[in-house]
Amino acid sequence: MVELTGSEIIAKCLKKEGIDDLFYIMGGPMLLAEATCIKEGIRMIDVRHEQAAAFACQAYSRLKQVPSACMAASGPGVTNLITGMANALVDCCPVVALGGSSPISQFGRQVFQEIDQVELMRGCTKHVDRLINLKRIPQQINFAIQKAMAGKPGPVYLDCPGDMLYQKIDENLVDWSFAGRPVLESRPLGDPRQVNALVEALANAKQPLIVSGSGVIWSRAWAEMQAFVEAAGIPFYTTPQGRGVVPDDHPCSFLSMRSAAFKDADLIIVLGTRMNYIIGHASPPRFGPTAKIARIDIDPAEIGAAARFVDIPIVGDCKMVLGQLLDGIKGKVNDDSYKTWRQKLAEGEAAKRAAAGANKYAEDGDIHPIRMLEEIRNFAKRDAILCVDGQETLNYGRLTMPTFEPGHRLNSGPFGTMGVGLPFGVGAKVAKPDKQVIVVHGDGSLGLNVMELDTAIRHKIPILVVVSLNGGWTGDPQREKPGRELGYTRYDKICEALGGYGEYITRPEDIRPALERAQAKVDEGMVALVNVRTDYRARFSGAAFSDYTT
Repeated sequence: MVELTGSEIIAKCLKKEGIDDLFYIMGGPMLLAEATCIKEGIRMIDVRHEQAAAFACQAYSRLKQVPSACMAASGPGVTNLITGMANALVDCCPVVALGGSSPISQFGRQVFQEIDQVELMRGCTKHVDRLINLKRIPQQINFAIQKAMAGKPGPVYLDCPGDMLYQKIDENLVDWSFAGRPVLESRPLGDPRQVNALVEALANAKQPLIVSGSGVIWSRAWAEMQAFVEAAGIPFYTTPQGRGVVPDDHPCSFLSMRSAAFKDADLIIVLGTRMNYIIGHASPPRFGPTAKIARIDIDPAEIGAAARFVDIPIVGDCKMVLGQLLDGIKGKVNDDSYKTWRQKLAEGEAAKRAAAGANKYAEDGDIHPIRMLEEIRNFAKRDAILCVDGQETLNYGRLTMPTFEPGHRLNSGPFGTMGVGLPFGVGAKVAKPDKQVIVVHGDGSLGLNVMELDTAIRHKIPILVVVSLNGGWTGDPQREKPGRELGYTRYDKICEALGGYGEYITRPEDIRPALERAQAKVDEGMVALVNVRTDYRARFSGAAFSDYTT
């Protein structure tokens, strides 16, 4: 008779579920589970803060479109996960977190690190569960993964009481039938009546456009979206997290005309994204008040709760519905249908580029962030994964740095969490070790998780980090914001002290050579950081996402 502990059952189940990489911080009562995961051949990457484990998982999942896993010790270890799990919830990302907890047999007796972790996690996850029976652990783990991926993806938390982890049971008494059960891929077609209504609307439209988001990525529908864009000749725009599903330099992409296109469109197809603040709720004044709204989403609750009335609601999987539309438009819509609309947007772009002072910025002191970002844009490989974090860095980066591959643009998403950049870079490189990963950070946001440099260095995860060092949080031309000043931190020296490569740059002409030297070190297997002193006066002045600003 072979006896297994709950910890050993967990590790075996995770391996059977296809978890190859796991992010964690060691600690009780999870130590045996973590040790057994190593024995099972799972790559265990110990980070320096639990929120970074959840962030790394988020990047990993977005790039591979699979569930990811992280672990934390009880009490503060689990509460430290909460920010990462909340970010994953708002970003609809299938992060599966396992957290140790005080023994279930001792609940209510104020034992070590006792707190109701299930209730704490309930508000920032899609589903929570607690281990209650060793026989059922395979079922509960599989259920957690199924729920994380079902419909609209989202994070799941599994609470692991210490007594459940160290109890033993005869291996033959465990119900292994659920272990490794394939994740159900639900790909519902859209209601043919609604699809036909959208085809008719397209046939009658003069100035339609697509606004797409991460649903296209989770559905792996980028080929279908590009085919539809090209068959119909329809302009498209993506949310920041959804970039790359069709390359940003596609002939139907008019990036600098976003605001004008939103206002002038007569038909707006909201494809696999929420009608939240990111796109102004698809409502006036950002969008035209008389425009017809079509929405394609796998979650009927999302459509039903839209902030603006949806004229043509289609509940279905993006990949499948796009296939239906490609069939439906044959003989009714072609790539000449909206030629005048595309020409109008193209002429608007040309006029913007030719305008006096276009694409110019003052450089009478420190380097403007746009100059730094342009150097990164020109240096990065076409299929580079860009992890962007900060305020001015993020906002200027959205306008300056294009993305050409699905899922290869990562930022905090709708929750707006700062500190995600470096953990995202770690998770991205683990998920896609053959790709160039560039983390573009503001200096304030980098400070939140700067010790993940150590994680990357210790685990030989070679990434390139470029910092916009403007001396504090946000741009502040008058230097009047409370708590803004941080000083000019030598993050390059921190990277060097941890065993990486660092450079400090103060002149714009030195940026590109420094990037090349740093990437050469990355290609050798090192972590490299280029710290670029940028102008504290540079303040992004584009579309505001809220009624107040930082």
